[in-house]
Amino acid sequence: MLSPSLARIHSFRVVPALPEPLKPLLDIAHNLWWTWSHEAVALFTRLDRDLWEGCHHNPVMMLGSISQDRLERAAADRSFLHALGTVHSQLVEHTQSRGWFGEAQGAVAGHGDPFRVAYFSAEFGLTECLQVYSGGLGVLAGDHLKSASELGLPLVAVGLLYRNGYCHQYLNPDGFQQETYPDIDAPNQPVTRVLDPQSGEQRRVWVELPGRGVAVGVWKCQVGRVPLYLLDTNLPENAREDREITRNLYGGDFELRIKQEIVLGIGGTRALRALGENPTVWHINEGHAAFLGLERIREIRRQHDVSFDQAREAAAAAHIFTTHTPVPAGIDRFPPKFVEAYFGHMLPELGLDLEGLLALGRENVADQKEFFSMAVLALRTSRFCNGVSLLHGHVSRSMWKHMWPGTPAGDVPIGHVTNGVHARSWLSADLVRLFDRYLGDRWHLDPSDADAWAAIDEIPDEELWAAHVRRREHLVAWCRRKIRAQLAARGAGIAEIESAAAALELDRLTIGFARRFATYKRGTLLFRDPERLERLLSGERGLQLLVAGKSHPADTAGKALIREIVEFARQRGHSTRVVFLEDYDIEIARRLVQGCDIWLNNPVRGLEASGTSGMKAALNGCVNASVLDGWWDEAFDPELGFAIGRGEQWDDAQAEQRDDIESKALYQVLEGQIIPEFYDRDSGGIPRKWVARMKRCIRDLAPRFNTHRMVMDYARGYYFPAHNTASRLVGAQLEGAKGLNEHLDRLRRCWHSVRVQSVAHEVGSNAAVPVRSTVRVTAAVELGELRPDEVHVQLYHGRVASTGELTDPAAISMEHQSDLGEGRHQFAGSFRPSRSGQHGFSVRVLPADDRLVSLFVPGLITWDAGQNGSVK
Repeated sequence: MLSPSLARIHSFRVVPALPEPLKPLLDIAHNLWWTWSHEAVALFTRLDRDLWEGCHHNPVMMLGSISQDRLERAAADRSFLHALGTVHSQLVEHTQSRGWFGEAQGAVAGHGDPFRVAYFSAEFGLTECLQVYSGGLGVLAGDHLKSASELGLPLVAVGLLYRNGYCHQYLNPDGFQQETYPDIDAPNQPVTRVLDPQSGEQRRVWVELPGRGVAVGVWKCQVGRVPLYLLDTNLPENAREDREITRNLYGGDFELRIKQEIVLGIGGTRALRALGENPTVWHINEGHAAFLGLERIREIRRQHDVSFDQAREAAAAAHIFTTHTPVPAGIDRFPPKFVEAYFGHMLPELGLDLEGLLALGRENVADQKEFFSMAVLALRTSRFCNGVSLLHGHVSRSMWKHMWPGTPAGDVPIGHVTNGVHARSWLSADLVRLFDRYLGDRWHLDPSDADAWAAIDEIPDEELWAAHVRRREHLVAWCRRKIRAQLAARGAGIAEIESAAAALELDRLTIGFARRFATYKRGTLLFRDPERLERLLSGERGLQLLVAGKSHPADTAGKALIREIVEFARQRGHSTRVVFLEDYDIEIARRLVQGCDIWLNNPVRGLEASGTSGMKAALNGCVNASVLDGWWDEAFDPELGFAIGRGEQWDDAQAEQRDDIESKALYQVLEGQIIPEFYDRDSGGIPRKWVARMKRCIRDLAPRFNTHRMVMDYARGYYFPAHNTASRLVGAQLEGAKGLNEHLDRLRRCWHSVRVQSVAHEVGSNAAVPVRSTVRVTAAVELGELRPDEVHVQLYHGRVASTGELTDPAAISMEHQSDLGEGRHQFAGSFRPSRSGQHGFSVRVLPADDRLVSLFVPGLITWDAGQNGSVK
């Protein structure tokens, strides 16, 4: 290998040389639309199936490697050219179609810059060959882009081009995970350098690091009609240390992570500006990109000469922050000294001192020792925030409620949009053909339409079961090949390798467990009682288990879980029925969800924000057996799948007891429900009850848990409101943002005088009130210098728990009745209890301003009788 330090290397790009009739293949190969077109993939497999597999399903590399003889034969093949023309026409039609947004765009304001979303994520999982993802967060981001493209939503995405990606996994002879980091070979990927039209060189932007500037190159990956820009610091003008910034995903120490996140958030914003992109909405997918908030504030201050607070109001109105993390330990936090070192130069442009900047990243702004949290920064610079499932929204509100003192957890302004999956990226080709035959094309056009899936019941049981059995057989055959390759790589002998041909059975109940091997996901819960598991693995009516997943390279506890599974299979003689598939990626995930019978998920409840692998399984009729956590907590129905436990909550001190009880619950579900139902066959060999469950699973879950529905939820609930709110605030030289900031300053100055002086009502403490009768309440509220139209006075009522707290509360606005003089005002309202039991109410005061996204502003809430912070 010749190093550039020894000699100057003159580089140039070599591109595939295709006969003229095959040139459309290049358009298809460079647009990841092909990842959800079975017809497009079929073109590449027709050219050379072995090469397609050898290139890890990378069409760009394949077209640059295929023999000229094969290309010439394909160019003379009328059948192939007809198929190529059809697929290319489908691609063109996709990029030009109006999509759902064409019908919905009336919901966005027409003045100002046209509606456009910028979607930032540290990883994107679009296809197995482009390994700039590690797991669920990246795959979700990739599916988000695919559905945005199909819906016609104007969206541009920004990420990082990691030249060595995330780790590749292999197991050593002892079953312990090892990692490699091969170069992704960007010139042979479906990405292209973005060139400067003047110089012809790759487009660059610069970010400031301590004592130096770092150049950032821009690449483009086309996902249907959505451009994804990937940033890269591996440029010759950068120092070696800085070229390494974008080397690996989720590697390194605090300092490398802060540099990566500066490149993503600040460099990404500058890249969009350099490319002429002017998004009106900015979506921060997890906290890694939160520094974009600082860059946007800096931009606005420079353009409009306004204060930090005014610029923040203007910027934050257009920001959506999606949190995926249900525990504080999972959030990137940096020591204050790193923030000072990397952002000290930016303080004058932000209009802040160091303490003011650090406070943006602290839950407790007064704690000078608290680390700087990227999630807190995102929350403080975004007016729209959400979790990723119904349960995770609740967990997030409880997790962050201290940032809104005195606000009940249920009112903390963090909503939820439940995740989904891109249907056609994950459905097997067998099922696509079956659905097309019985459902028509409606499920393609709008997979979120429940009516489009209703005809699932019309598919004959025999056909659906036959399609599923074929997928399981294909999965088993593929697993056997992979097992042999894994053993050969470990140096196993010929006899051991050949015995792998007997691994797995074609008609046995097959359970899949594939996910990141973090300890909270409890990858060994099923192995907790080895003897009981052995009985489940034995006999004719037993199960077989396929396991896959990587542990983070620094997570030795996660690696130990993998080793425990491998040792169980090896030492107890179950290597043919318990199989660990190395180097989990999108291809392995796709094969498993398409071919398994049961999808197992058993995290500690409350620690799985959403999870999407079970959604992919459900699309394919693979039945879920899961703890009631994440998406399954809202999806579960006993007719659709199986629950492990009943949604119990456990303290950390009860971990051993919890795992014992839930492992036993898992064994009971397998022994008492899953195995008997799966093997209950009629005279034709069809498990009628199981197939009915598969049908319900597809029919009910497919329209609810897909990214078309998810992206439309984001558009209606977040993107459109953010665009409209920001348009009002930034128009006319930021007059709206200035006015809102001035009003908030006034409210903060005067709020100390706000007090609920007295509350009058008709109900005594021991009185009985008939259900649905009206309870009238009046309140005398001292507002000081504030006017009645500057506040919302609310009647907050609900059932009273045994602890004295209000549960399932509701808030009703009270009307201003009269001016009592000296800054005192009377308000009145009423409510009607809808059910019997102990009820109660309180009165609270909140700020009022039509320009506010949420009524809940930290520090601006007052309760009756000094109850600040006591109402749950």
